[in-house]
Amino acid sequence: MAAKKNILKDLFSKHMLIILFLGFASGLPLALTGGTLKTWLAREQVDISTIGYFSWVGLSYSLKFLWSPLLDRYTLFKVGRRRSWMMATQVAIMASLLFLGTLSPMNNLSLMAIMAVLIAFFSATQDIAIDAYRREILTNQELGLGSSLNIYGYRIAMLVSGGLGIGMVGNEFWPITWGQLYFLMAAIMGIGLLTTFFAPEPKLDSPPPKSLYQAAVEPFAEFLRRPGAAYILLFVLLFKLGDALAGALLQPFYVQMGFTNADIGLVAKVFGTASSLVGLFFGGIAIYYIGIYRSLWVFGILQAISTAAFAVLTFTGNALVPFAAVIVFEDISTGMATAAFVAFMAALSNKKYTATQYAILSSVATLGRTFFSGFTGDLVKQLGWANFFYACALIAIPGLLMLIGMKKYHTDEALDS
Repeated sequence: MAAKKNILKDLFSKHMLIILFLGFASGLPLALTGGTLKTWLAREQVDISTIGYFSWVGLSYSLKFLWSPLLDRYTLFKVGRRRSWMMATQVAIMASLLFLGTLSPMNNLSLMAIMAVLIAFFSATQDIAIDAYRREILTNQELGLGSSLNIYGYRIAMLVSGGLGIGMVGNEFWPITWGQLYFLMAAIMGIGLLTTFFAPEPKLDSPPPKSLYQAAVEPFAEFLRRPGAAYILLFVLLFKLGDALAGALLQPFYVQMGFTNADIGLVAKVFGTASSLVGLFFGGIAIYYIGIYRSLWVFGILQAISTAAFAVLTFTGNALVPFAAVIVFEDISTGMATAAFVAFMAALSNKKYTATQYAILSSVATLGRTFFSGFTGDLVKQLGWANFFYACALIAIPGLLMLIGMKKYHTDEALDS
């Protein structure tokens, strides 16, 4: 009984609530430069290849390891090293969203792309600071619960800026324009700023790096000295690549299949987010019993099958029942795979260099997704929607096969238990 009381106490502690709200602030901008923005462009009849190229605005998430040492080395102003970076990036995100809301795809498409790139850059930088803050403010015993709450906050924010936001545009009960949606999201981003303002600065167990060399070179060197470092990085690049490529054009796909904004908001986002949270929950339980490696195998296979399942919608059209079934299956599978993949990357991170090394791994994980997603519109034109989803499912196979050789390079008990 005492253990249960301690868990409940941790769950509702001040630090956990801070982590939940910071996760929300981290997740909110992602859809606004991704799925939501692409839906806006699709509604304005922007060419599908051009929409595909907009996937490149998210390259900052893949390249954030390049400037992550700056956040370890420097403090911007007196509120503290982590809080100062979070505040600065949150204000920048809010201002950029407000400006993007004044633009139109028909008249300002290039400027919209530039603003989307800036928002993604500020958002990626905020993620670096939040990841470091979470690691430093929580004890080792709180990290598992804290990471789960962070993902929950992240997913809820994606629901708000994705499904709920899209569903509000042109809604007969509370109609708003796309520009007004971005104004509203800028205001909601204030939740993150208020959280950061009242949050405590983590206490340092050791002094911050005294030089950029110490902040930048040592974390990279330590990782690259490990046996099989290149093999591990290649696996991180490939494991979720097929799923990510399929996800790059899901919003335009729904539009072309004839689903309304309300359909997309309710089924793809509300049901999808709920299913993802279920997947994360059951994925975490499964990892506890069968270990990270086995989970990567099982959930990776399910993830590939769920990617191919989107082809079903090309035969059923805009029928809501098949739409909901595919969405629930895909998001539960992806949620479980994400839980295993995040646990895998966390297990690989040296606690001495957690912020920078996790930034390296998460950057590599998103690099292929962001770069190759730019060509997904061209692939759809060449293959058609059904064959595109089949191809994305096949792309998952190399990453799965690499699991066979992974244990040769990593024997950490945390990966097996």
